[in-house]
Amino acid sequence: MVLRDGKLDVRETADPHPGPGELLIRPLAAAICASDVHYMDHPNSSPRFGWDPDRDTVMGHEFVGEVVGHGPDCSGDFPVGARVTSMPILIRAGQEPLVIGHHPDAHGAFGELMVVSEMMSRRVPDAAPNDAVALVDAFAVGEYYVRCSGVGSDDLQLVIGAGAIGLSTVAALKARGVAPIVVSDYSDDRLRYAAEFGADVLVNPAQRDPYEVWRETFRANGFQSTQVIFECVGAKGLMQTIVDSCEFLARVHAAGGWYDAGTIDCTAATHKGMTIQFGGGPHPQDWYGTLDAVVDGRLDPSPSIGATIGLDEVPDAIDQVRRGAGPPRIVVHPGAS
Repeated sequence: MVLRDGKLDVRETADPHPGPGELLIRPLAAAICASDVHYMDHPNSSPRFGWDPDRDTVMGHEFVGEVVGHGPDCSGDFPVGARVTSMPILIRAGQEPLVIGHHPDAHGAFGELMVVSEMMSRRVPDAAPNDAVALVDAFAVGEYYVRCSGVGSDDLQLVIGAGAIGLSTVAALKARGVAPIVVSDYSDDRLRYAAEFGADVLVNPAQRDPYEVWRETFRANGFQSTQVIFECVGAKGLMQTIVDSCEFLARVHAAGGWYDAGTIDCTAATHKGMTIQFGGGPHPQDWYGTLDAVVDGRLDPSPSIGATIGLDEVPDAIDQVRRGAGPPRIVVHPGAS
């Protein structure tokens, strides 16, 4: 699935070749992410994200694959036939690290072959399902924000958005024994997904004010802590709505992907004593810790999968993500028809 000049097309493109310390793998499963839409629609000038409309880019940065070859100087820890996964970072000596699937020189998993850095790779045990491992990256994002928040069992959260990142946030809160967990989303289908991952109180803003529901839950459970909000949408204007609606001294963690010029009333936020944390993630401890949780059976991300598709269906699936439609997670099997 080749991206060129802003358009997606299934066709032949040059095979990647593993360099020193790199593994050549055949992708077995890869997840579509909102970051794929952001990469297409909001070109990034960072050297880690290469945007060149005149070159082929193969996206797909959430993956598991089978080793089919090695570059020079590999250790032998990953024999041919081994299943591996990796953080989507390609590391080459003397070069800026590249984001796999978001750079023409770092082929992603929406294709037949890709390369990964051996130093970033981990073997996947036989018992771990391909599709679940392909979702590690998404669920590591929620783990990152929840870890950074320092929340405990005496805090009451409001999770705004029950897409992939919202669900990963719910899962990370549930793993820490945090309850009740309040989740807000305009989609009743996505709220049902949130319940599967441990959400206790579900609210559709079209029917009830989620902040009032949070207050009711706060009073009913005798909480004495400040409000903690996980913003997992990234929609323009949403942060100002949070500033207008949140409690005094609220702590807000902006996990949604923000790619617009949205503004907030800083004076209003200051008068409320808010703390707003923006931060990219996940860090390696979150990513590989989430992989361990999936492999050990402590986390099963597969209930978030609403569809499994082949390469031909990727353009339509990405357009669903662009419109905020469809299931929280769609998994691609590159070798399937």
